[in-house]
Amino acid sequence: MPVISVELFEGRSRAQKKAFVEAVTRAAEEILKTPREHVWITFTDRPKSDWGIGGKLCDEPAG
Repeated sequence: MPVISVELFEGRSRAQKKAFVEAVTRAAEEILKTPREHVWITFTDRPKSDWGIGGKLCDEPAG
């Protein structure tokens, strides 16, 4: 059973998450040959202030 964890910046809509779940589930079915009922996907929404890339917090202005 694949368990897919997705961490992303907060702010994605329910519709976007639903579309993602549908697309990734189809891909897992096809590529991993696993029944869709066995594909689990979890989302963790994080504020940009909780992410750092390249030595800066993601909520800081570029430059």
